[in-house]
Amino acid sequence: MKGKGHGFRDKGRGTRDEGRGRPSRRDEQKPSSLRPPSSSLIYGLSPVLEALRADNRRVDKVIVADGAKEHRLSEIIDICRARSIAWSRVTRETFEKNLEPGVNHQGVMAFSAAADYVDAEAMLEAASETPLFMVLDGVEDPRNLGAILRVAECSGVDGVVIPERRAVGLNDTVAKSSAGAIEYVSVTKTPNLNRFIEKLKEKNIWVVGTSADAEMSYTDWDWTRPSALVLGGEGSGLHRLVAENCDVLVKIPMYGKIDSLNVSVAAGVILFEARRQRDSGSKQ
Repeated sequence: MKGKGHGFRDKGRGTRDEGRGRPSRRDEQKPSSLRPPSSSLIYGLSPVLEALRADNRRVDKVIVADGAKEHRLSEIIDICRARSIAWSRVTRETFEKNLEPGVNHQGVMAFSAAADYVDAEAMLEAASETPLFMVLDGVEDPRNLGAILRVAECSGVDGVVIPERRAVGLNDTVAKSSAGAIEYVSVTKTPNLNRFIEKLKEKNIWVVGTSADAEMSYTDWDWTRPSALVLGGEGSGLHRLVAENCDVLVKIPMYGKIDSLNVSVAAGVILFEARRQRDSGSKQ
């Protein structure tokens, strides 16, 4: 459907200042040293908490800004203590020097190993008996990808496929926008979407593309069958070859003056229709 706009593991104790509401002297003098090399930044209460809960990638360090009083911080700190993950408090000024201006960090961030992509074959093999996948054809906005991953996790998608080129990958903004869903959704990268689509077909998975010009409504497709939903990028929709390689194209009917939905919204509409049909046992 065309769319517009469509957290160093330390086995010992941390610094003496950890948890005392007072930053260490080193942090005050060298704010840029907060971030370990080759690390991925997770910021915001839900993303940090879900990364710790999921425990599927290494969290090296958690930083809390002075003044952060959200009750969920206590759970974050408890997990850090239980797993000997370094954590510390710093001044809000030092904290914000490690972030882009204006981000909604809620006074907590974590440094971790980057989110890992899964092997495509492993993702396919681990799928449910009646799989439901999502294939993204060129989504470039990290906030859109994060929102899509949140929808995918909430609707029980077996995996998300993204292309290696001309598309956003799993970065800090995606992690934040997914509100922790990135920790649970299997995401694989492929160098060629059309070849991956052929692989899906070989496994008897119906490939359902989205297009504003399609004749079939998304509610008329039988989502109780093994299916892969293919969504296009912001503004441009599906590439021609990708659209041609789909088994069928469906649309979300528009009733207002704007002719398309944001891609993450379209994903939510269609995936929860698929879930509704599967829960009821039919498309009726």
